[in-house]
Amino acid sequence: MSERLFTPRFLVMCGFTFTVFLSEFQLLPTAPFRIQELGGTTFAAGLFLGCLTYASATSAPFTGALADRIGRRRTLLIASAVSFLCSIGYGLARAYPLMLALVVVHGVFWSALLSASAAYLTNMLPERRRAEGIGYWGLSSIASVAIAPPLAFWLMQRAGWTAICVSCAALNVLMGAIAFALPDEAPHEQQLLLPFAGEARMPRLVEWRVLALSLTLFMYSFGYGAITSFSAMFADALGVSPKSIYLTLLAVVILLTRPLSGALADRIGYRRVFLPCLVLIAAGLAVLASASTLAALVASAVIFGVGFGTAYPVFVAYVMRDVHVARRGAAFGAILAAFDTGIGTGSTTVGFLIERFGFGKAFGVAAMLSVVALPYFVLVERRISLR
Repeated sequence: MSERLFTPRFLVMCGFTFTVFLSEFQLLPTAPFRIQELGGTTFAAGLFLGCLTYASATSAPFTGALADRIGRRRTLLIASAVSFLCSIGYGLARAYPLMLALVVVHGVFWSALLSASAAYLTNMLPERRRAEGIGYWGLSSIASVAIAPPLAFWLMQRAGWTAICVSCAALNVLMGAIAFALPDEAPHEQQLLLPFAGEARMPRLVEWRVLALSLTLFMYSFGYGAITSFSAMFADALGVSPKSIYLTLLAVVILLTRPLSGALADRIGYRRVFLPCLVLIAAGLAVLASASTLAALVASAVIFGVGFGTAYPVFVAYVMRDVHVARRGAAFGAILAAFDTGIGTGSTTVGFLIERFGFGKAFGVAAMLSVVALPYFVLVERRISLR
């Protein structure tokens, strides 16, 4: 395979991912405010992200395996169409329970988007530049995360919730158009035709060893779920403006550090880079738990951003070196299941804790859980082999 990284197909895939996350991250920080506007509590507000990620997590092993079967490009087209319908539904909903019901459906197809796009992208990357390629690809999502929250709050302030939903629906149409323009996978990248139940030689549906190791991601993504749902509310409570400053700064830090960290991991080893990232994530959450000023929020975003932004692509590259091309959708599904379960649990649990104990103690729980991620990874890595 060619060692060239920035091919036209790679750039088109980056454009697709940028559009996906630009749509999603207009919804995630603003939906809690809309739910409260419709009469929901802080706990109910946290359920929006919680329902999305739980639905994504529970369905990811299956949607990933299905993408292996029916084709990743076709999966992207179907998921884009359903996301469009969900965006329209959010705009029409006049009761927050209906929004929570819609987001469950959205979460299932969100997992299909992520699993299929990640498998499609990984298959076309040069093996010796895999972490670097995943890192650069991830910048497209981080760039959209930097833009989407302030754009969403600007739209909400001037035109209301409906404008956000219209914007997301238009982006979903663009997603479908880009997916349609993607070329089919090359012969050496195509998935094997995996049999369904009842057919001969049915493979295992879930990559259990990948899932076990990926619980490390659950432990640190718990804090990311809390940050995504409540960092804007925390900034508002502290009197810090703009409310989206944490998410925006987090995205900027990741944009600046990820290109270097991915290439470094390819050279010196994925494990050597991943372990320090877990330490930085825990430290960043600890600073956030004690924050009371703008300076503390900035420090937390920088520390957490360096660790969090590097950890995911390095972990994926570490796992994918030992997963067959025909099983990468299922493997990404297992990774996504753990990652999204952590985000959903963090969002719902921290919303509950904020109501009863305040922001500081709630973020402190996230910091303590992330501390466990490092010893867990080391222990499980020694006991299982992905090969």
